[in-house]
Amino acid sequence: MSDPHSLRVMPREMRMMSERIFSLTALPKGFALMLTDTVMYSQAMGLGGFAHLETGIEALKAADPQRVKLIEDRDGTLHMDCGGQHAWIVLPSVLDLLGLEAARRDGARILLENLTHPEELALAEGFGLRLGLAVKASGGVVSASACPPEDPVLDRALQDGCRIPAELWWRIWALAQTALTPDSVVSRRHAGVNIVTEDGQIIGRTDNDDDTDPNFINSVGLKTKEATQ
Repeated sequence: MSDPHSLRVMPREMRMMSERIFSLTALPKGFALMLTDTVMYSQAMGLGGFAHLETGIEALKAADPQRVKLIEDRDGTLHMDCGGQHAWIVLPSVLDLLGLEAARRDGARILLENLTHPEELALAEGFGLRLGLAVKASGGVVSASACPPEDPVLDRALQDGCRIPAELWWRIWALAQTALTPDSVVSRRHAGVNIVTEDGQIIGRTDNDDDTDPNFINSVGLKTKEATQ
């Protein structure tokens, strides 16, 4: 029997909340998008998940992926200085290196030093499978070998979602909402770089960065209207 105090949350909603929350950090936007599935996989694999995101958001806001450095390749083992970064921040680089090394050699092995929350490195096992890598993570060491690609973690999430305590989920939802423009009459008429006035007129943004030509939108709309008449 399911817990009445939990919610079954599907991947769409988990990804949406994660993307919005990561947008609150100082992480480069492209890098932040790479982390969209990280929290969902962590939740689905029984790791820290959204509870860990909630308690660790301040540290993640200060994260700097540029501090992750590859030190050396010693006897077939890569040594990486993680610069005190969270395992979630290091994960994309780890997966890239494992894939590269596994393609060059029979297998790959990375020793990670100066890493925080190493228990979350187990995520590499889930993400690795969809990249065709059988990954093992133990302490600060990850190793990988080639295998047929599959994605059982995502398959389960798409089928059944993830059970998350309701109180936690609504706190995550509230945090994610802070990344959005406050709801107002004006915000409902303003999508992207264009504003629709109360009388239906389309105008461009009012700041100096506006590079939109609303005449183009009006002309397309006019041609569409003429074509349907």
